[in-house]
Amino acid sequence: MIAVLSSAPGRRTSAAFAALVLLGLSLAFAASVGETAIPIQTVMDTIANHVWGAGYDVDPIDAGIVWNYRLSRAVVAASCGAALALSGAVLQALLRNALADPYLLGISAGASTGAVSVAILGVGAGMFGLSVGAFIGSVVAFAFVSLLALQAGRGTGAIILAGIAGAQLFNALTSFIVTKSASAEEARGIMFWLLGNLSGVRWPDATQALPMAIIGLLVCLWHARALDAFTFGRDSAASLGVPVRRVYVILIGVSALMTAVMVSIVGSIGFVGLVIPHAARFFVGNRHGLLLPLSALIGALFLVGADVISRVIVPGQVLPIGVITALVGAPAFALILCHGRILR
Repeated sequence: MIAVLSSAPGRRTSAAFAALVLLGLSLAFAASVGETAIPIQTVMDTIANHVWGAGYDVDPIDAGIVWNYRLSRAVVAASCGAALALSGAVLQALLRNALADPYLLGISAGASTGAVSVAILGVGAGMFGLSVGAFIGSVVAFAFVSLLALQAGRGTGAIILAGIAGAQLFNALTSFIVTKSASAEEARGIMFWLLGNLSGVRWPDATQALPMAIIGLLVCLWHARALDAFTFGRDSAASLGVPVRRVYVILIGVSALMTAVMVSIVGSIGFVGLVIPHAARFFVGNRHGLLLPLSALIGALFLVGADVISRVIVPGQVLPIGVITALVGAPAFALILCHGRILR
């Protein structure tokens, strides 16, 4: 079936359309579920009213819950899941390391440090908010890891070790700032954000997350054949005419940027970039023309579902979404590992 899909443009178009429909249905479902259940029809009517002014009669309270809270949250969750899964798939191919994921580069730890610096130390003197501070921290962490890897030497092992060192350094800085300067209430809020928090996202956040996920997907798909070549190593890719250095710079840069933007909006969410690409490989193998879009789709669906669970699993309380992804992702990763699909 995969061979047919890869050789028939019409079938690929149909598959893409089916994926969009499935994703749209998942977003509508997420917008209908919560402490106050809202019928799917009301969700669809609300969307129609806001998108093209359909004029359906919808209760204003229900419309506000759907549009201003749940739907924007679901869109951000889907964008974040897709971007993190894409980043994981790209890094695993480029670094030829099945354990690579977006947090390998220390971006998440840097974002945490940036956010804490803004929230607790007041860095920036009020000129920018938590998300901007987290993004700046992500960029600084990525630059630090890159420079450290260049100094350490060539090869995938250098950037892996540099990423571990960078993550530990910025995690330590975050802990130091929280311990030294935060009040009990500030520390609680920061810890909740560090575990992944979608509670405060609104449409302005969606307008950052969604375009970044789409652009990242398009850039990665453009380099799908190059990623296939990297399966056999850098030398083999170069012998096939792949501009190795340029592809490295572009794809690692895009992966870092996608991760930075998502972390700056929702905080740290683990296991998506690590587990989802391996799950996608069960269905389509290692051909990146199929692996990348499927990873993005599964990542989006997974994080939307995790967000729904985080809102309903404990009545009257919203759990950090990172808790749900870890509870699901850790056993899933262990299952994949035990079946020998990673370290081989």
